[in-house]
Amino acid sequence: MDSELPKQYLLLNNKPLIYHSINTLYHNKLITSIFVVLAPDDYNWIKHDWSEFSDKLIVLNCGGATRAESVLNGLTIAKQKNLVDANDWILVHDAARPCLAAAQLDKLISELSHDEIGGLLAVPVSDTLKRSNIDNLVMCTEPRENLWQAQTPQMFRYKLLTKALQNAKKLHITDDSSAIEALGLHPKLILSDTYNFKVTYPKDLALAELIIHQRNNP
Repeated sequence: MDSELPKQYLLLNNKPLIYHSINTLYHNKLITSIFVVLAPDDYNWIKHDWSEFSDKLIVLNCGGATRAESVLNGLTIAKQKNLVDANDWILVHDAARPCLAAAQLDKLISELSHDEIGGLLAVPVSDTLKRSNIDNLVMCTEPRENLWQAQTPQMFRYKLLTKALQNAKKLHITDDSSAIEALGLHPKLILSDTYNFKVTYPKDLALAELIIHQRNNP
């Protein structure tokens, strides 16, 4: 992001980027608690006012070295504090996906609420995929049939997700669904759209600002 400030605190429509992710979750009536997992030495959080979310927001300063470790640490601490039950649905969402729409969130919860495993928002891959060698020369074109680009939130029961993340400690996983898959299970893909992208580069921040501005000023 070409910034010393962690991207979740970069301003987006005059609010920290993470604000927009929290805001969408907060206004869903089925979500009772929002756990924000921060690094133990995160001092940027307290520089902002989060009081409008105070009745649902719970900060856990137990982030780990990896995404999976942070999620598992957060789930473990939440259980120790009696904030969750084994059968509760858990939605894991990236702070850097500020453009999640309320309709997408509703669709995810509705389509998975009676599912035995759980699932995630995703979009079918539309671009042609090339596999390269170390010199950036094309070695082959990968078929894109049945390929999806994973997004968040990803939604699984507490007990299953915790078990999966504990099992995957020695595996290189990049999302929660990967941990579930490592148990031999098959999460369900819920069709999303490309607006729910992860802010990764400076231009992404500008695009997210346009999307949110349009939603706030239709």
